[in-house]
Amino acid sequence: MGKKEIITHWLTMAERDWKSVLALHEAGQHMHALFFSHLVIEKMLKAHWAKDNEESEPPRIHDLEYLYNQTELKLSANQVDLLGVMNSWNLEGRYQDYKDKFYKRTTKSYTEEKLKLVDALRLCLLS
Repeated sequence: MGKKEIITHWLTMAERDWKSVLALHEAGQHMHALFFSHLVIEKMLKAHWAKDNEESEPPRIHDLEYLYNQTELKLSANQVDLLGVMNSWNLEGRYQDYKDKFYKRTTKSYTEEKLKLVDALRLCLLS
C-alpha cells in the first residue's frame, strides 16, 4: 500500500469506530464508548503520522500524546490535555480494579461531556 492508501485506511477505520462510539453511548455502554473514542482518535493520529513521516506505517503504540508529538499537527493546549485524559480510557491490558474504577466514573453526563470534546477534536483532525 502506498502512503495515500494507508492514510485512507486509518481514516476509514476511525469513521467506522466513531459509529460504534455513538451506538455504544446510545446503548448506555459509556465506558466502552469512551474506549472506542480513544481508538478513533488514535487511528486519526496514525493517519496524520503516516502523512507527516517518511515511513508509511505508524508505530504500534496507543499513546495519543506520543503519536501527536510525532506529527506536524498544532492542537490547542486544551486538545493536547484531552489526549492525556483519553490515554486513560485505553482499556487494553488494564487490571480489573482499574476497569471497575473507570466504569464508576463513566456516568452518562461525564460521557456526554467528554464525547462532545472528542467530537470537536475528531472534526479538527479531519480538517
